[in-house]
Amino acid sequence: MASSAYRYMARSFRATQGDEGAGLRHERLLSWRRDHSVTRLEHPTRLDRARSVGFRAKGGYVVVRVRVRRGGQNKRAIIAGRRPKRKGILRMTLAKSLRRIAEERAQKHYPNLEVLNSYWVGEDGKQKFFEVILVDPVHPEILADPKISWIADPVHKGRVYRGLTSAGKEGRGLRWKGKGAERYRPSRARNRRPERRTQTKVIP
Repeated sequence: MASSAYRYMARSFRATQGDEGAGLRHERLLSWRRDHSVTRLEHPTRLDRARSVGFRAKGGYVVVRVRVRRGGQNKRAIIAGRRPKRKGILRMTLAKSLRRIAEERAQKHYPNLEVLNSYWVGEDGKQKFFEVILVDPVHPEILADPKISWIADPVHKGRVYRGLTSAGKEGRGLRWKGKGAERYRPSRARNRRPERRTQTKVIP
């Protein structure tokens, strides 16, 4: 059975992550570190992955590479006396994933576009690199395509800030279903709010 071209692309990218492709990987990361934290690209680095998350080679699609620093949120040790539990320097994890942060930074850099999706392309000891796909909601080719024209509706404006992308839904716990995930829908904040009690007036 013949494989598609995208399968060969995925296989060649995986080869750069091993020992054989260490030289190419280091050379690529070296050039990426010299670029800006948000860099617009002519073509996706991983075309197979980009197409699987919604990219199409037509007008209205923009691909940018975003650099986000790695690591936890450990703080400097305080001098005042306190037990280790209350020092607040360990286990300070982010509430958002680095991929979600990369999407928000890309949206802030291109406020007239909307984030469609993103994927990982590389990392080193200090940074992670993601490619973010953005869509122009007023482009004629986007409005004429029924598969993507939904993003032009006003309800989808600023969708990345409301956790409506794939990374946002994963961070909100919407990948879980069934037992144990009852309080994740519609959102955790909604389940923390008390229910409104409507008083009914009794007419004598």
